[in-house]
Amino acid sequence: MLEPRSVLVTGTNQGIGLELVRQLAEKKNRPEWIFATCLYPEGPHAQELENLAAKHQGLVIVPLDVSDPSSVKAAAAQVTEQLKGAGLNLLINNAGTVKPSTLETETPENMSEVYKVNAIGPMLVSQAFLPLLRKAAQESPQKGMSCSKAAILNISSQAGSIESGFAWDPRRVTSYRCSKAALNMLTRCMSLGFAEDEILCIALHPGWVQTEMGKRAGLAPMTVDESVQSILSTLGRLSEKASGTFVNWEGKSVPW
Repeated sequence: MLEPRSVLVTGTNQGIGLELVRQLAEKKNRPEWIFATCLYPEGPHAQELENLAAKHQGLVIVPLDVSDPSSVKAAAAQVTEQLKGAGLNLLINNAGTVKPSTLETETPENMSEVYKVNAIGPMLVSQAFLPLLRKAAQESPQKGMSCSKAAILNISSQAGSIESGFAWDPRRVTSYRCSKAALNMLTRCMSLGFAEDEILCIALHPGWVQTEMGKRAGLAPMTVDESVQSILSTLGRLSEKASGTFVNWEGKSVPW
């Protein structure tokens, strides 16, 4: 069962990030602290998030641009202050971007921007929040690893699977695929680097979901609600055996 005391989710103004925050906030055994980060908390696109924060105590909106090191540091400082000496149990690197492209039309600028958000961003965020994750792991009475103790969840995509070449048509998006393949490797590196700290690290494909990003690629078969329900259920079952792996929303292995 997923029972973290504190969770931080990036990219929460819409789609999977917003629904993760909603479902976490409405759980019977909900976390004491839910830190919902987004690029423009005061903007019109964050209204649903603001409504949730007004309704649920302990749901804190934090400004965060995952591609800006100074913004990441400021967010980590704010969360550290809010936790008052406690650690962070679960970090969900969900923020991402995609630029429509084909092999012929891909540009260095697109490749660089997408990589910066989808691969470098999770690295920066994980580095900044590592002290809080380590503190949570050290102070937990639980043996082994779990998402209730200390974990980093990187929301990836099967589109980044080199082996499967998932959904090449119609979603060619070369820069997106390369960035998610890099994120998968980053997850593997994290699992090796943070094993002694007992921090579980996982890459997860949420499915082809009916988000704004998913709809652009065609008729997505899964609702956001269905995807997030399954993701949270899967997170509650993961142990150290899963650290460093690439799974889907149901916890089934996805080829690298």
